[in-house]
Amino acid sequence: MIFRQLIAIEVAVLSFLAETKLRLEDDRGQATAEYALVLLGAATVAMILIAWATSTGKISSLLNRIVDSIADRVS
Repeated sequence: MIFRQLIAIEVAVLSFLAETKLRLEDDRGQATAEYALVLLGAATVAMILIAWATSTGKISSLLNRIVDSIADRVS
């Protein structure tokens, strides 16, 4: 009788640990997927910003102003 109770307790503990492990693995995968989606969104925004800035010539004028500012301070 005691042996069967001990086996039942062991089975319950092992199944609880298995379920807990599955939940933790699922959460880790979800966090990784969310992280990947955030990175993808940030990269998309950066690409749109770079495409806009290069098509309008803002980057070259910004770099020219930076170089001119540094050259004025050095001179």
